[in-house]
Amino acid sequence: MTTHPAAPELACDIFCAVVDNFGDIGVCWRLARQLRDEHGWRVRLFVDDLKAFHALCPEVDATLARQEAMGIAIEHWREPTHAGDTLAIADVVIEAFACELPHAYIAAMARRDPKPVWINLEYLSGEDWVADFHMRPSPHPRYPLDKSFFFPGLGKGTGGVLKERDLDARRARFDAAAWWRERAGIERPGAAQTVVSLFAYENPAVDSLLAQWRDGDAPVVVLVPEGRISGALARFFGLPKFSAGMTARAGALEAHALGFVEQPRFDELLWAADINFVRGEDSFVRAQWAKKPFVWHIYPQADDAHVPKLDAALAHYTRALDATERDAVTRFWHAWNGAGVPDWADFWGHRRALEARAARWADELARIGDLAGNLVAHATSRIVR
Repeated sequence: MTTHPAAPELACDIFCAVVDNFGDIGVCWRLARQLRDEHGWRVRLFVDDLKAFHALCPEVDATLARQEAMGIAIEHWREPTHAGDTLAIADVVIEAFACELPHAYIAAMARRDPKPVWINLEYLSGEDWVADFHMRPSPHPRYPLDKSFFFPGLGKGTGGVLKERDLDARRARFDAAAWWRERAGIERPGAAQTVVSLFAYENPAVDSLLAQWRDGDAPVVVLVPEGRISGALARFFGLPKFSAGMTARAGALEAHALGFVEQPRFDELLWAADINFVRGEDSFVRAQWAKKPFVWHIYPQADDAHVPKLDAALAHYTRALDATERDAVTRFWHAWNGAGVPDWADFWGHRRALEARAARWADELARIGDLAGNLVAHATSRIVR
């Protein structure tokens, strides 16, 4: 993994507009904590949806305009008119996912001496063009400010993805048996049962997959955090709802509904399962570090603009598999994302190869370096003192 020299204490403002429920704030919150805990930065996070933030971090009070949680200053972002008058402009300003900073704040950035380092943190993509645009500067059309584009990615020449320094050690210490008793209320399933964590957007393919698990020869235990797919589970089992603490059974399928999993404990869910279905960006990244097979439900975009991103991720992840294994993974991911019907037997028949690939892939990804560390190196190289 790339190492970076110790950086001076810097002040950093991160602006986040919540678009996809928990994806945007999930990434920003992880980044904020890493910048503070691992790099000693003083971080202030502007968020426009504190209710979504509270779900990820219960310490956040959705009724407060200003507060602090886990050492991070938090402001409810409502186009603050005070931004240029009463807020000290930070050394580093991160505009997450092109959320567009308040005009008053940009004007104050232009007045600051020295000028802050302005970074537009982009969405994660495995596409080849990302490396060409990573860290490329863009001058502001009105003010004497340059904004650089910082691209998370899955290949060389990109910013990499977020990974805390202690993540591997925490995974090694994970007590699966204790987790099952605490979170699911049952003993850990035996080796004959396949454990699936199911975290997805609304998905027309879910009924077919549940039916295959129900009618299959091998027992499947599904863990379902409360969320956008809970209603589909309720309909499948003929229940009025499928909420935290409930269990449903049909054929070879056993499903357990979990409460919403707060961010610091989401990794444990992934470690407890044999295979993880994840969605969006944040859980997609965490699934890769879990070193378990996974299936990605990418955020759908108009005109199928998300499909090239899905295929780019598949190209990175499956390149070391043989043709048969690669085709099975590609077919299943595409079906889960709306192109066809998922064939579980075809996909999971390659379980051993997928398990080996998941472990190797996490090691390959780590060699790109951690996104927070790469971002710190980039920002400090541009600091004018």
